[in-house]
Amino acid sequence: MSTQTPLLFQSREARLAALDALPRTLWLGALTQAQGRLEPRLAALVALRSALIGGRVPPAVDWCWPTPELVAALCETFAELDLPAYCTGRQELSDVVVQSLLFHLDFIPDYRDRGATDARAARMAIEAFGSDWQNRRGQMDELMEVFGKLPDDGKNARWDLLPGLLKSEGWREVLRIRRLLERLPELAECIRRLGRARPSEERDDASRSQVEVMDSAIARRTEQRTVRVPDMPGETRGVHRADRIARMLPAESVLLGHPALRLVWHARRAERTLLCYEDDDRMTEVRHIDAPVLRPRPDPQPDRRLEMGPLLVCVDTSGSMQGGAGEVAKAVVLEAVRTAHTQGRACHVFAFGGAGEVVDMQIGVDADGIGRLIHFLGQGFKGGTDICGPLEKSIACLEQAAWQMADLLIASDGEFGATPELVARLDDAKRALGLRVQGVLIGDRETIGFLEVADHIHPVRDWRRYGDGARGGDSPVHTHRLTALYFPGALRTAENRDATVSGEIASAAVRAGLRRGQPLPADLLPPEPSSDDPTS
Repeated sequence: MSTQTPLLFQSREARLAALDALPRTLWLGALTQAQGRLEPRLAALVALRSALIGGRVPPAVDWCWPTPELVAALCETFAELDLPAYCTGRQELSDVVVQSLLFHLDFIPDYRDRGATDARAARMAIEAFGSDWQNRRGQMDELMEVFGKLPDDGKNARWDLLPGLLKSEGWREVLRIRRLLERLPELAECIRRLGRARPSEERDDASRSQVEVMDSAIARRTEQRTVRVPDMPGETRGVHRADRIARMLPAESVLLGHPALRLVWHARRAERTLLCYEDDDRMTEVRHIDAPVLRPRPDPQPDRRLEMGPLLVCVDTSGSMQGGAGEVAKAVVLEAVRTAHTQGRACHVFAFGGAGEVVDMQIGVDADGIGRLIHFLGQGFKGGTDICGPLEKSIACLEQAAWQMADLLIASDGEFGATPELVARLDDAKRALGLRVQGVLIGDRETIGFLEVADHIHPVRDWRRYGDGARGGDSPVHTHRLTALYFPGALRTAENRDATVSGEIASAAVRAGLRRGQPLPADLLPPEPSSDDPTS
């Protein structure tokens, strides 16, 4: 039996085995910490980190590092700040807490050098640690208030960037818009219903699939059976008594040749007692009968509504969106980012103004994403309105596999118009991909441009109540559907297109003096498609 030779530094490295359970970001602080001996310190840090991830703090009796006085003060501080609740399930945040603890405990020798006693120095370090995390806890509370939960785990290591962002004027603006969202619950509901990644429990009456159900009915069916026809020549079954001369036995024929017995033959024939061959045959009979049956019937059943998946948001930042309309538009963006972060969905925002003015942002909740969001929400809106740019970019996104399950949300006052070619491309995407376009109307009435691109429009009738120059009150227009009610013929629907002629034909008809309902002359009719046209 061979024994393995120990490596040269194996015994010395065994003291550092606990480092394997710690992330590399804690190695330097754990090795150079001034308090206690190395092995108990590493073991205590491993236990503390694991306990924080599990949402608790190790009991004071289980701590093997640092001194009992420091352990008691630390346990009290952890409980007072409720840090385990924040660290539950978050490895990166737990590492930051342990790293911060090592940092503050390293100041104890400095405090002693400045004349503090041992107890006073330890108390100063614990108080500094508590004050530090009191501030950070407030920042985490603000982040959870705005985004529903803390930033992504992988980005929590950048806590050095977040405090600066959370103290900026832009973050105050984010908090103000977040409070505005509490007054607009319909926006949150509208955004939550976006996406087509998985079916929900809600029924979708607009989408129906054909399901076959069985109904009871009476159906006539054909039945065949075989029947026996007696005395029909076909098969000889035996001998029986009858008066059939053609089938009587030869022995009966002998009686006819005898002068005395021929009377016996006639008597037996009259009594139908002649011995005759018994014949019969079988025939197929076809008959029609009515019988109950189960008949399949197509029955359209509503599908379950689809939801979840990535979000595509087009927000109008034109000059007409200033004041309360702009505040609501910012609230739409913040709620989209908040919903996407809370539900683990991707979110892409297109902020559009005039021609060529499209800001393309994929916003995540991390230090960089929060910075972009603060910048966007802090700026004013101005410029023209061109919906074509963001719609083209949205359609390009939908052609990518990662965004095919997305719905499109447009937040605008509707003062725009898409070209017929772009509307046709959007309709193709709706038919081919099942795209749904939701509109948030931040205005008094829906416009033709909005009606042409949006499948459903959710009006925010009290948008005037928000913004610096809030005037209060709902929309002065009794219904937002004024355009659809009074100008239905202006929409580029299929029915309207079929009932519309070109400008050249209309001009020729006017010159010809035609009136409504009169047929167009043959020379004014559009040319018939040729037989060679593959589309005809």
